[in-house]
Amino acid sequence: MLKKFTLLSAAIMASSMMSFTISHTANAKTTQVSDVAQTTADYAVSKYQHDMVESLRALVKHNTVAQEGVLVDDNPAHIAFKAELKKQAQALGLDYTDDGYVVVIGLGTQKERVGIITHGDVQPVNAKKWQKSPFELDITTEPGRLIGRGTEDDKGPISTALYAMKAIKDKKIALNKRIELYVYMAEESDWEPLKAYIKTHDLPQTNITIDAEYPVVTAEKGYGTVKLVFNKQEMPTISPYISAFSGGFFASQIPEDASATIENANIVLLQRLMRKARDYQGISFDLELKDSTLTINALGKSAHSSKPDEGVNAIPYLADLLSSTRWVNNGPGTLVNFINDNIGLGLEGKKFGNIAYRDDFMGPMTFAPTVIKQHDESVELNINLRRPQGKSKEQLTEEIHQTVTNWNNKFDTNVTELEHYIGDPFVQKDAPHIDTLLAVFTHFTGIKNAKPIAIGGGTNSRLFPNAVSFGPSMPNTEYTGHSEHEFITMKQFVLNLKMYTAALIELAK
Repeated sequence: MLKKFTLLSAAIMASSMMSFTISHTANAKTTQVSDVAQTTADYAVSKYQHDMVESLRALVKHNTVAQEGVLVDDNPAHIAFKAELKKQAQALGLDYTDDGYVVVIGLGTQKERVGIITHGDVQPVNAKKWQKSPFELDITTEPGRLIGRGTEDDKGPISTALYAMKAIKDKKIALNKRIELYVYMAEESDWEPLKAYIKTHDLPQTNITIDAEYPVVTAEKGYGTVKLVFNKQEMPTISPYISAFSGGFFASQIPEDASATIENANIVLLQRLMRKARDYQGISFDLELKDSTLTINALGKSAHSSKPDEGVNAIPYLADLLSSTRWVNNGPGTLVNFINDNIGLGLEGKKFGNIAYRDDFMGPMTFAPTVIKQHDESVELNINLRRPQGKSKEQLTEEIHQTVTNWNNKFDTNVTELEHYIGDPFVQKDAPHIDTLLAVFTHFTGIKNAKPIAIGGGTNSRLFPNAVSFGPSMPNTEYTGHSEHEFITMKQFVLNLKMYTAALIELAK
């Protein structure tokens, strides 16, 4: 017997930008953008729009996803990407230095320097989710959008920075500081090579990271991962039981896919779940009953895990669909029970014991299941957390442990904890160029009273002196990096070129 039903919700839930205004202690200044910055920004746009797109096209085609256990200089895609970077830099008259994991592209020979921090690696993709190859710049499917992996995070910003530097070079602007574009090749996977590089190299005195949001980011939450293991058990029963539950693609993506398999199912269970499925918004469920096996696939919306409110997380929504039943504790069933009891559909860990908290500047901690890993004898749940200042990692670790222990004792289960990783939040208080960047942003966007913000994501700003983030994503605009529909609009691409050109002039002249 084969019965298949698909339920699609009417609309995707509205999302809002996950950022919070923080205080800025520097005296407000009426900094004006200079005439030379304005005219050079205009020149860059009139001269190099097309070339910038072609630069991005050449960078996107390289699949620079990290390969586990493979060094950058042994990875053919990374080698080819860096060769393309070198070709572009030299064609633009910029100097190029390859230090393995770090590429530096420079303009000028001055002792003082301004750094632009980017990365050339990207997150994995599910190619089936894309209209065209994610490694082919798609400018036709959705007119006005440049679609492809890395267009917003971070290959688009690299192309923009290159042509901002080129425009400054063309105009022969007298600079007091050298401009250096840093392209790190493992930002999405491993920061240790960058930390090692920093120990043996002098860094620019002033830095901006173009890997986040406008107007200026001066605080970032700490990245963390909670890892829990649910041991599989064969527990004979004539009642329906969950034999498999999976979901998620990588840790820093809100997963849009999850699936469950239920054995000993029947038409009564199918109909009950169908009725419940109609009540959800923003997620669709595909239910298929074949003989006594019921398969359910959930489709939500992917997003960067630092902004869980911009996605629809398929893992907890599918668990919630199944929450009317207390499932047998056989591993997958234990997992579903645990998610429903301790995570639910909230985004801030409010059901997970006492871990939830917030900071007045940085906002709440977010707590999102992102990956379920299948092992021979167990199922592993990875939960991504983004924590503001306000609690120590020791306190959080203990609160996590206490929640798991209490649940095990209450339901006579054996959920085990792997070593959790809890990173530190970052707050930049002393960067001297914040007002200059805010002035550039206000001048080119017309947005008044712009103030520094905090974000849930983490950038390499925290490793460089006097570093803050400056774009490329606009306030109150959905960030598409790490999603299966990554793009940057042509309008934003051009605006970024204006602002980066002007900002570099104001910081280096």
